[in-house]
Amino acid sequence: LSQMTSSDKDFRFMATNDLMSELQKDNIKLDDDSERKVVKMLLKLLEDKNGEVQNLAVKCLGPLVNKVKEYQVETIVDALCSNMVSDKEQLRDISSIGLKTVISELPLGSSALVANVCKRITGRLSSAIEKQEDVSVQLEALDIVADLLSRFGALLITFHSIILAALLPQLSSPRQAVRKRTIVALSHLLTSSNNYLYNKLLDHLLEGLCTQTAKNVIRTYIQCIASICRQAGHRFGEQIERVMPLIVQYSNEDDDELREYCLQAFESFVYRCPKEITPHINKIIEICLVYITYDPNYNYDDDMNDVSDGEDVMMEVEEDGEEDAEDEYSDDDDMSWKVRRAAAKCLEAVVSSRRELLPELYKVVSPALISRFKEREENVKSDIFHAYIALLRQTRPATGVPLDPDAMEDDDGPTSLLQQQVPLIVKAVHRQMKEKSIKTRQDCFSLLKELVLVLPGALSNHIPALIPGIQYSLGDKNSSSNMKIDTLAFVHTLLITHQPEAFHAHMAVLAPPIIAAVGDPFYKITAEALLVLQQLVQVIRPHDKPCYFDFATLSGEIYRCTLMRLRTADIDQEVKERAIACMGQILAHFGDTLSDELHVCLPIFLDRLRNEITRLTTVKALTCIASSPLRVDLNQIMEEAIPILGSFLRKNQRALKLCSLPLLDTLVRNYSTTLHADLLDKVTTELPALLNETDLHIAQLTLNLLTTIAKLHSVALTRVSDNILPEILVLVKSPLLQGVALNSMLEFFQALVQADIPGLGYRELLSMLLFPVSQSVLHKQAYHSLAKCAAALTITWHQEAQAVVEQFLKDVQNPQSDAQHIFALLVIGEIGRHVDLSGITSLKHTILNSFSSHSEEVKSAASYTLGNIAVGNLPEYLPFILKEIEAQPKRQYLLLHSLKEIITCQSASPSGVSHLQNFVPSIWMLLYRHCECTEEGTRNVVAECLGKLTLIDPATLLPRLQESLKSSSALMRTTTVTAVKFTISDQPQQIDAMLKQCMGNFLVALEDPDLNVRRVALVAFNSAAHNKPMLIRDLLDSVLPHLYTETKIKKELIREVEMGPFKHTVDDGLDLRKAAFECMYTLLDSCLDRLDVFKFLNHVENGLRDHYDIKMLTYLMTARLAQLCPTAVLQRLERLVEPLKSTCTMKVKANSVKQEYEKQDELKRSALRAVAALLTIPDADKNPSLSEFVTQIKSTPELQPLFEIIQKDCTGSSVNEINVMDQS
Repeated sequence: LSQMTSSDKDFRFMATNDLMSELQKDNIKLDDDSERKVVKMLLKLLEDKNGEVQNLAVKCLGPLVNKVKEYQVETIVDALCSNMVSDKEQLRDISSIGLKTVISELPLGSSALVANVCKRITGRLSSAIEKQEDVSVQLEALDIVADLLSRFGALLITFHSIILAALLPQLSSPRQAVRKRTIVALSHLLTSSNNYLYNKLLDHLLEGLCTQTAKNVIRTYIQCIASICRQAGHRFGEQIERVMPLIVQYSNEDDDELREYCLQAFESFVYRCPKEITPHINKIIEICLVYITYDPNYNYDDDMNDVSDGEDVMMEVEEDGEEDAEDEYSDDDDMSWKVRRAAAKCLEAVVSSRRELLPELYKVVSPALISRFKEREENVKSDIFHAYIALLRQTRPATGVPLDPDAMEDDDGPTSLLQQQVPLIVKAVHRQMKEKSIKTRQDCFSLLKELVLVLPGALSNHIPALIPGIQYSLGDKNSSSNMKIDTLAFVHTLLITHQPEAFHAHMAVLAPPIIAAVGDPFYKITAEALLVLQQLVQVIRPHDKPCYFDFATLSGEIYRCTLMRLRTADIDQEVKERAIACMGQILAHFGDTLSDELHVCLPIFLDRLRNEITRLTTVKALTCIASSPLRVDLNQIMEEAIPILGSFLRKNQRALKLCSLPLLDTLVRNYSTTLHADLLDKVTTELPALLNETDLHIAQLTLNLLTTIAKLHSVALTRVSDNILPEILVLVKSPLLQGVALNSMLEFFQALVQADIPGLGYRELLSMLLFPVSQSVLHKQAYHSLAKCAAALTITWHQEAQAVVEQFLKDVQNPQSDAQHIFALLVIGEIGRHVDLSGITSLKHTILNSFSSHSEEVKSAASYTLGNIAVGNLPEYLPFILKEIEAQPKRQYLLLHSLKEIITCQSASPSGVSHLQNFVPSIWMLLYRHCECTEEGTRNVVAECLGKLTLIDPATLLPRLQESLKSSSALMRTTTVTAVKFTISDQPQQIDAMLKQCMGNFLVALEDPDLNVRRVALVAFNSAAHNKPMLIRDLLDSVLPHLYTETKIKKELIREVEMGPFKHTVDDGLDLRKAAFECMYTLLDSCLDRLDVFKFLNHVENGLRDHYDIKMLTYLMTARLAQLCPTAVLQRLERLVEPLKSTCTMKVKANSVKQEYEKQDELKRSALRAVAALLTIPDADKNPSLSEFVTQIKSTPELQPLFEIIQKDCTGSSVNEINVMDQS
């Protein structure tokens, strides 16, 4: 401190520097006295004669503010403010920088301090703004106020009106800079101000627009309106009707800047007030289309189009060097390009926020944009391209749900409209692809890339037109490295999305530049080129089609340029990997013509296998070669490669195991003659460890490999019973084993029993499988798996089947235990499914007797078995089952399950369907008799059977279902609607087209007087929205009102039940509302573009105040909505925050049970998740009610830690995953 007063400026400089570094340390503590001294000193240094010392002193202020007591901060601020108004220019500058530093360093947490400081600054500066003659002071003051408002707007509420009064007159100031900064400050002010001020300002602006005459003032007002809309758009909606006519009127005036501002205002309206602007959209489009071609000072030559493809014109221009002249003429005051640019941006806004207008946009906007690709001003051209790219992006089907083919192929569906315009696009782009400007060419390629992603194959007939452009941009003279990378990326997309034949004629021109790019010195270009080459190889000689195209000349060149890259060891990792992958493709497609070269490149593959960094890529490339139909000769590396691959199975890298197992499988399958048992031992010793339930995918691949070895090389499995079989028998008992892994297990047992390995015949294997059952009690799933394996063995030995089944029947007749009983039944069922067991006469009665067992498990096993043996011989067993269903009302449920088993099993294969066909009428009649059964369980089984039968013969059965909807019995209607739910699956079925036509009739059930019918109708609707949105998309207009009615709480459904001394309220409508909200949630994902978000939000708001389950659902919805349509949610924030707040502040009654507390915690957690999601909306934190609530959360001890964890989870990519409801 003493040195700071020294007369030598260097001493002062160093001392300040030391102070700075001291202040930046975290642990520095100043006592009051030293604080005072430091502050005083710094303020003095701010007036230092030496500029550098001043600068440092300003920098010190930042860290200082956080370290000293509050009143010291106020001293600093006061001093700075009075300096602001001083006469010395330099002092003013320095102190304004100082104030900015202080403002940006003020801690967001301690609001008392901030409020004090802000009040001081604001008071001083507002007066400075109002009465200053000196413009620079005004500018600085405005800047600082804008900073303050954007950070602490909400704390300055008391000052808002003073600030407003100071700012308004500045809008009509003669200096443009003042006006601009005033606008910024005002728009920050309005984000946090109250409604009274908001309206006051807007009234001022609108009045001004009506009465003002000065052009520059009008411009400023319009800019201000646009800026307010951008910053505080959620409130702007109400004003649209007042503002629009004025701005439309001004946009017709002859003043370019004014027009530009009007168009910018439109753009912000479109983005910020999607709902209120809807009636004006067409007007806006019309104005934009006029101005996008607005170019008064330049005459585009219309006869240019007659010259063949514009190529001669290109020549002329290049020869005469006219290009430069063209740009020079343009007077600097030609502002018309700004208008065109604003128009293009505004169109882009319309396109990207209005999916529902697509067909319209394609008819009107698309041709206009295409015709403007010839724009002369590069920046404008770029914006026009971007608007068109936005249009293409909107056309791409959303969220991977393929839209129904019908809607897309209408004559005026967006896709077909686009299809008709492809030639126009190509023609317009073709001319631009030869432009000198790199930016333009990059835009061309990104446009074409979007085009082929939306319409794969669109350019098949236009490839000759594109090739010159591609060559031009890959040439060295006229492109940057980024340009080359973009071009290559486009070629890659082009090759993927088109048929190989389209390119064959052009290979001679297309391939050389790509081959040249592989040799490019810049690694990024090389990597991109190798990716293209990989695709190119598959196009030159596809495996699945005969090839009439002479590829021999190219294959050599392609091979050589890739080999160059494959050999070099010191290149970039990405290039290494892609060179390996590319060589893999080359050998897989041209291996036969390159057989002399194999001794060169296969050893390189071995090296790459041994290298830890490249081994995974190499395994993938080798798989590609080994599975090629050309049977490339791999003998020279087999001996070394197989042990290496075996060792990979021990490694801890899962991806490596997942790739090595299929490669080994392929090698054994395609090259079994070159392998011998000793070599395979290196692999089989590693396998037991992989047969483990912890990773079923790897276990499944291991079983596949074992199956292949058992079929082709059973010698290698002689020692299988020592180490591999014990592991397999452990795995069979795993409750997790099912699906694909279980099927692999069955295939393995079948291959093993046929391999004739000594000591592993049919009987030995069977007894191994039966042994665990008698030993201990297993998991339910284990019995199923073991039974399936036993049956798999038996099916391969038909002659044994009868004897084995009779053996098991004895177990069924007098079982030792339930477990044995169940197992015996299951084995009989599994065998009976594939072998006709009708020879055993006592069979069906023995199984029926098990129906009367006291154990539920045995009963269900018996019904499963009965269904399965019926599959083995339908004519014998099906009539018997149908008869029993009639005769045995008590066993109905179980017998119906048997029937369901039959239907499910038969509909899986075409042959099964044809067998079942004759029985369909009799089954249908029978089911109909049981539709009105009072037991819900039975009804559901009946419905499932009906649904699955309908899938077999939709043409006759679907109309019958429609008929039964008219039945007078509510139970009948419930069953019918549930049956419809079972006809909707996530795979495409032939019934879909018919369902689409009659879905409307089934959804009439949403208006049914009966509660249950309405509930199942909602469930069916949800299933349709989830699995096949196209069934319901067009019905939403009529369905949504009914859906929304179901979300309301209905008083008449709430009743009081007396339980002894207590009264208990039961709400019968709860399940209905829950189903309705679930549907709403599903619609968000599948049909967002058909919803009116604001109506939707009304019902979400009500749900936020409903019962526990429904609150949970609506919290998820709120979070999802915040992601999908942030602008709409912003407009409604106040109304969403209220109920969230009440949940978070709710207290549980003191004497509640533990569940109540847990429920309450879960609710709070979900509510906080929703709040965190709302905070991710841009500008949401400026909303007064939300920010106040967040402050409240942060100051509540029990909520604060929770909220912090949730916010950590929310940032990053996981926002999407958290809010996705599990819909299984």
